[in-house]
Amino acid sequence: MRKNHFIANAWAQPSAGQYLDSFDPSNGEVLAQLAQGHAADIDLAVQAAQAALGESFDGPWGRLSALERSRLLMKLAAAVTEHAQELAELEAIDCGKSFKTAQADANALARYFEYYAGAADKLHGETLPFNAGYTVLTVREPHGVTAHIVPWNYPMQIFGRTVGAALAAGNACVVKPAEDASLSLLRLAELAAEVGFPAGALNVVTGYGREAGQALTEHPGVAHISFTGSTQTGRMVALAAAERHCPVTLELGGKSPQIVFEDADLAAAVPVLVNAIAQNAGQTCSAGSRVLVQRTIYEQVLAALVPRFEALQSGPPALNLDMGPLVNRKQYEQVRGFVGQAEAQGLTVAARGRIHAEASSKGFYQEAVLFRDVPADSALAQQEVFGPVLAVMPFDTEEEAVRLANGTDFGLVAGIWSRDGARQLRVARKMRCGQVFINNYGAGGGVELPFGGVKASGHGREKGFEALYGFTVLKTIAIHHG
Repeated sequence: MRKNHFIANAWAQPSAGQYLDSFDPSNGEVLAQLAQGHAADIDLAVQAAQAALGESFDGPWGRLSALERSRLLMKLAAAVTEHAQELAELEAIDCGKSFKTAQADANALARYFEYYAGAADKLHGETLPFNAGYTVLTVREPHGVTAHIVPWNYPMQIFGRTVGAALAAGNACVVKPAEDASLSLLRLAELAAEVGFPAGALNVVTGYGREAGQALTEHPGVAHISFTGSTQTGRMVALAAAERHCPVTLELGGKSPQIVFEDADLAAAVPVLVNAIAQNAGQTCSAGSRVLVQRTIYEQVLAALVPRFEALQSGPPALNLDMGPLVNRKQYEQVRGFVGQAEAQGLTVAARGRIHAEASSKGFYQEAVLFRDVPADSALAQQEVFGPVLAVMPFDTEEEAVRLANGTDFGLVAGIWSRDGARQLRVARKMRCGQVFINNYGAGGGVELPFGGVKASGHGREKGFEALYGFTVLKTIAIHHG
């Protein structure tokens, strides 16, 4: 399978004539050849986006009303629903996730487009009270060309929550998917053209981050950057954006804690604690990778977690098991490195999952691993593993739990398990993170819920209505009429 860029509603061969291999994580074999984008390809895509907008937002995309953009997004949502099985199959084989997980991602993608279709014509300005003889109002306008660098763990979902919001606000988009997972997004761009999006409103350029990604973040025609990925790469994106005063939204890594107090409903909590690290084989920025348990129930919680971890299976996507393979060899070796280092340091493995017999020995499969009594200063408690590895540690007091929970460089998500209403709110207010879930974790995805982090987890917000504000510029107009 050979795939080209999708620019101005047409397939475009790479300017340098080069293609890169994309691998099937379930067996390590070449799955597709993707156009290897360079600066020239990015420039073509940015020019197409600029032409769609027009110099004064008078181009075929720029002049559309909010209602017209809304209707196009709703058509795209319908197309995603119609092609959900096809999109799920592409994403499953490309990323290694189970078909049922990929199907859920396709459903979430359609929901993002539906949500932003409904929000497009509700992005209002205000009138402001001012001096006599003046009428002052604000309007929200699109940035122009927005760049979207989408990672490999949830391509469709992250496309939906960033590109969907940007299009709803009237921007034209250039998307650079991860080289490990581009197939579903290329098909989405094609579907957008089929339902009537003007040429250049949505463009996808594939390739490596060091080539196409860097060229996109440095392009002078890009007016806003949305990046989801590692903290290290996020810093480089932010530096490139700062060089030309370009606003940027960064959704980066996490080391999210779940705090289990002694009055928690363990029957409700334990399955969620396991799923929050097993989902997508732990390759989730908001994965609940640390569990802090009050010492009075510590052994009880571990006794409940162990059999569930031992029952977790990793296998090919078609088997629809708990987990698929990790996305590539680099990620596989990174996760195994964390596990090996922890074991070498004497940390205790309380339980391991297993790899299904039908899994290829050439695939990137990692069994789930549960560590107990993890020191708060260890790499396993401080660094993002991005795999199915859970660190469990005890605490005695509420104050200690807060200190441990906030005691990393990250601040994305936290979970609190307690029946005490005062404690729930007290601890939630003390969490240094962007989302807090009480007696649940993730709220089923929550398309409507603003998402983002603090500290090394990034800044800016995706999802919900809040995302629309980030993809617009507020302009104040003061009219003196006497």
